[in-house]
Amino acid sequence: MIKNIIFDFGDVFLNLDKTATLKELSKLGDFPIPSRIQEINNLYEIGKISTTEFLENYQKMFPNASTQNLIEAWNAILLDFPKYRLDFLQDLALKQDYKLILLSNTNELHINWVKENISFYETFKSCFDSFYLSHEIHLRKPNSDIFEFVLEQHKITTNHTIFIDDTKENTDSAAKLGIHTWNNNPKTEDITNLFTIKSDLF
Repeated sequence: MIKNIIFDFGDVFLNLDKTATLKELSKLGDFPIPSRIQEINNLYEIGKISTTEFLENYQKMFPNASTQNLIEAWNAILLDFPKYRLDFLQDLALKQDYKLILLSNTNELHINWVKENISFYETFKSCFDSFYLSHEIHLRKPNSDIFEFVLEQHKITTNHTIFIDDTKENTDSAAKLGIHTWNNNPKTEDITNLFTIKSDLF
């Protein structure tokens, strides 16, 4: 029986366009080696480099781009947060049947955009018992240590826990630890259908 629900953020609650940032960056100049970009992104995502350092690295790769150009390209991935998903979460929080945890690979620029553009962000955040962002806890999915961190922090067991994420690599990693998972497809599935789609667990 599930007692704990761990949610991803992007493409679970907040809609994303995962191709948008690369498209926008390609307009700013010749594209650098993908592995170099990924290295910088990963460091930023776990808070190992600051926003200033992150943007300085990008400006070296795209010397003709302004800081604002780079921020807008970086945030192009972020779309909208349908209100009905907040309603679903609020109802869930009100019932207090489950421990609700958010676990997101998120960086400072992205979360700042969310705070500025999603009017009910603080209400959303308040629905969770804990709210973990990778750049604040210096851990990221799919590494197993981020799941071990959450399990240890809350003294919860894997057989009573479900993790929901749109990225298969992340749910595969959690599943290896014995956590129940739902690798949701954001194009065809919605978080509000959780109890229908995973009815065997609840």
